[in-house]
Amino acid sequence: MACEQVTLQDVCELIVDCPHTSAKDEGVGYPLIRTPNVGRGRLILTDVHRVSQDVYERRVSRAVPRQGDLILAREAPAGNVAIVSPGIEVCLGQRTMLLRPDSSFVVPEYLNYYLNAPEQRDRMLRLANGATVSHINVADIRNMPVQLPSCGEQSKVAELLNVLDDKIDLNNRLNDYLLEVGEMRFADLETRGTLSKTVHIADLPHILETGKRPKGGAASCGIPSVGAENVKKLGEFNYSSNKYIPRTFADNLKKGRVNGYELMIYKDGGRPGQFIPHFSMFGEGYPYKEFYINEHVFKLDFGDRGLNEFAYYYFHTPYVMKWLETNGTKAAIPGINRQNIEELEFPDPEQESVQDFCKRIQPYFTAIFRNCLENKQLQSLRDTLLPRLMSGEIDVSKVDLTQLTNNHLADC
Repeated sequence: MACEQVTLQDVCELIVDCPHTSAKDEGVGYPLIRTPNVGRGRLILTDVHRVSQDVYERRVSRAVPRQGDLILAREAPAGNVAIVSPGIEVCLGQRTMLLRPDSSFVVPEYLNYYLNAPEQRDRMLRLANGATVSHINVADIRNMPVQLPSCGEQSKVAELLNVLDDKIDLNNRLNDYLLEVGEMRFADLETRGTLSKTVHIADLPHILETGKRPKGGAASCGIPSVGAENVKKLGEFNYSSNKYIPRTFADNLKKGRVNGYELMIYKDGGRPGQFIPHFSMFGEGYPYKEFYINEHVFKLDFGDRGLNEFAYYYFHTPYVMKWLETNGTKAAIPGINRQNIEELEFPDPEQESVQDFCKRIQPYFTAIFRNCLENKQLQSLRDTLLPRLMSGEIDVSKVDLTQLTNNHLADC
């Protein structure tokens, strides 16, 4: 596959950054795309701030993001690029940049994949790290080199990789559906008043512990060590924030190993005077077959997988959220302690309604974790294919994606 080397400014009609003005989340209106909303390839709209018509009009004074435009995160997670899908009206938040591909030279979906290839992401990260303040400059992006095959070849590559991303999106939507069904089942228990009998967590058999990292902090390789930044929501994990502890250190740890299906609780961190509780859970080898938590995460285990899953929903109730939020803001450094958790009132596990929920919810969590694990493997396959397809090492017209995917999943 013959390629022409050009620069981004050669194949883009427009490259602009967002005006440096703050915008408060108004809860309704147009999605405001901030750096956390710029995923690798696609926008993440599950936790998005929204702004009014007035703010939207001011924000789009330089450019109205439209279908096929690319949005780049200038700061952490610097280098992520996502395409604007059809039917989405958004405006740029601070620390983002808009790239408008010229469709007469480049297929927008191809450019999106190209910029998210590991080699190009590394290049952009070097641009960010080289600045006085770690961010990507418009001038540097404009001069970034791009290897460009014919538009026909670009379309074939984009279509092939899009099949993988569509499967990833399908798994994510299925996970959201399963979580919502679980929420409805739990809400039904509360509505019927079948959770009235309570005990304190301290009175139940349980393990509540944190992990730790060695003096001097995390290592560059070894055994994964998960921190509070990855205790956000069931099914969400940011692999770009990977940190590790040495094998010898892990072997000597008596606490903090994650076996699967324990409740993860955000322990401390955030702005002074503000504490926002977050929870998660891992299992089925997701996100890793072996890993530990650090000292900023609590692991709560009742010794019963179903009860731990019940606790995931219960900890999202207004009572628990308010309790932890109130106690978490009392210290100079926001955070909660063991006593804050063990003093919580918890529905008596002996109640028939609790036991029935615990049995019914388990297949949901299993499916969610297996979908997450498959997504990890599909993303790995996509990242492996990207450079080989774009260099012409693999002839896109001869790829049997079904066989390739099955072989890759079997090897993982």
